[in-house]
Amino acid sequence: MARIVSLLPSATEIVSALGAGEDLVGRSHECDYPPEAQKLPVLTSPRFLPATTSGEIDRQVRELALQARAEDALGVYAIEMDLLQGLAPTHIVTQTQCEVCAVSLRDVERAVEQLTGFDTKLVPLAPNSLEDIWDDIQRTAQALGIGYRGRALVAELQRRIDDVPRTLSAPRVAVVEWADPLMTAGHWTMELVERAGGVPVIGAPKGPSLHFEMSDLAAADPDIIIISPCGYDLERTRGDAALLDAREDWRALRAVEQGRVALIDGNQYVNRPGPRVVETLEIIAEIINPDLDERRHKGLGWERFPS
Repeated sequence: MARIVSLLPSATEIVSALGAGEDLVGRSHECDYPPEAQKLPVLTSPRFLPATTSGEIDRQVRELALQARAEDALGVYAIEMDLLQGLAPTHIVTQTQCEVCAVSLRDVERAVEQLTGFDTKLVPLAPNSLEDIWDDIQRTAQALGIGYRGRALVAELQRRIDDVPRTLSAPRVAVVEWADPLMTAGHWTMELVERAGGVPVIGAPKGPSLHFEMSDLAAADPDIIIISPCGYDLERTRGDAALLDAREDWRALRAVEQGRVALIDGNQYVNRPGPRVVETLEIIAEIINPDLDERRHKGLGWERFPS
């Protein structure tokens, strides 16, 4: 029987969607969906203070990341080694994409080297696009010996994505992933914008997240702006939106003047490259498609700003 530790929220969702949720024995501090995952032992913790401003979080994280690279030290997150040893995992699902978003692969590999008495298989995920997300689901399923479930899940998710209506108006859409410093979303997020019928500006589908200046946003002149800070729920996102709205150069943007700004719960949707990427696409479609009759995610996963 598998004993799975997930160190990434989207990985927890993938394992659960594959029907292997009962085999999960441990999680990261951010794994909170499905709700039953919250009962699992927590194996990680941030080495910075998350309950502070976006600018201060950025400063702390950059400092920790630079220190880790320069001194070959522990990265942005800590791992509870005694607890991990006691859980005796057969599989650890982690990620290779971003050492800021979750425990780095290097730190997980070091942790596995310290485990004694059993063999543990690492399952590293590397999502940069929708195709990568499908590959990650298949990779996880194969590692758990349930490849057929992975194929079925991917087929179902792709079918649901194909069912989401596209807008024909082709609005220019910017997605702000961080407010201080300003960063735009990339990777699968901008691909979803494109799939919903929008035209991504600043960030590109499958491309990296990019730093930008407010003047760049003004030059891009988006029709719609989506604010969805990485790891923030709607309440914290409202706070960052208010900080942006206090800036004169922000209020001068055409989309802001026309009231075409929306907030998304990035923690639950945009920043999770797993099964709920379909819900993220539905949310983006609700925001940018004026012809949709139903907006079932409004008020739960997203809202207009100001409300």
